[in-house]
Amino acid sequence: MTHERNAKTWLKIGTIIFFVVLIVGYSIFQTRKIIEGPELKLTSPKQGTIYTEPLVEITGKASNIKEIRLDDRPISITEDGSFREKLLLFPGYNIIKLSAEDKFGKKTEKKIELVYQENS
Repeated sequence: MTHERNAKTWLKIGTIIFFVVLIVGYSIFQTRKIIEGPELKLTSPKQGTIYTEPLVEITGKASNIKEIRLDDRPISITEDGSFREKLLLFPGYNIIKLSAEDKFGKKTEKKIELVYQENS
């Protein structure tokens, strides 16, 4: 009888520990977005690309953001976090700045260097 009681006690303790570990693990998994901050993935254009036309399309995906800006100008994103924005390049060397901020004030920034060579 005592052996059976000990087994039930250990089973209860094991079950409680399992659920505590499960809850803590899930909480850590969910808070990773807060810890990581905003993410920017640039699909196009590629760094250092040389263009012969002045119009370039900036595309990519953002996550964990409150606001996204292209050269300090707010741009919109779709529900899944995708963005697509057209931009005119100046002749010569161009630096395009893409920045994002999350609701906790964490910021991230990507700079793209492009060259626009006018046709002679």
